[in-house]
Amino acid sequence: MSKTEVVVYSNGELLAAAVAARLVTRLVDVQAAKGSASLVLTGGGTGIAVLRELRDSRARDAVDWSKLDIYWGDERFVASGSDERNEKQAREALLDHVPLDPARVHAVEASDGKFGDDPDAAAAAYAEVLARNARPEDHFDVPTFDITLLGLGGEGHTASVFPESPAVYETERTAVAVRNCPKPPPTRVSLTLPALRRSQEIWLMTAGAEKADAVALALAGAGEIQIPVSGARGQRRTLWLLDRAAAGKLTKVYRPPLS
Repeated sequence: MSKTEVVVYSNGELLAAAVAARLVTRLVDVQAAKGSASLVLTGGGTGIAVLRELRDSRARDAVDWSKLDIYWGDERFVASGSDERNEKQAREALLDHVPLDPARVHAVEASDGKFGDDPDAAAAAYAEVLARNARPEDHFDVPTFDITLLGLGGEGHTASVFPESPAVYETERTAVAVRNCPKPPPTRVSLTLPALRRSQEIWLMTAGAEKADAVALALAGAGEIQIPVSGARGQRRTLWLLDRAAAGKLTKVYRPPLS
């Protein structure tokens, strides 16, 4: 049975450092149990801060980076050299500093890639990547990700699945193009909620008072059409990792002591 946990830290800096430490421990445990692990990355301030903390951690080499598959929950559909691209930010923060197997880093094609400026083709190609890496025991055209890192927006979006958008209604495709996003850049490629829910664990990380309403609504059971992050649930665990400001409107049920 899936369980939901909430951990609150005093500030965003401590949050990023703590998530990085948790991530090392969890990846080592998964690799010890089955030999390899899979990790879905997110962009955004907290997501990239976690990767920088992991890069600078003395414990980072406990992970066997050569036996780690990397995916992205969403990607900004911009040129490969753009500073807005999640892949570029992740490489600068961590990926270029650890001995990953390049064949196991599964990035979304950029707008200047082999599909040109066609986000639908890029999304379809990423869905094919996911399907190729799925095993029969996954029972879905997506690998059963070990850990998926996600952030959320103040209006409740996660990955690039926004409230009331076509992507939030998607039930069949695993990756879709997203246009006219309410925050720049306007065009993205995103995993859908059904694909994200193939994760053993989803870690939802966010900081700042502007996220407090969305956090409180999601944990109170708001519907995923209006608050898409409500639909991001891990098969075994959904872990909310918050700073004090983001947790400011939680009920006592979800207000644990500060870590």
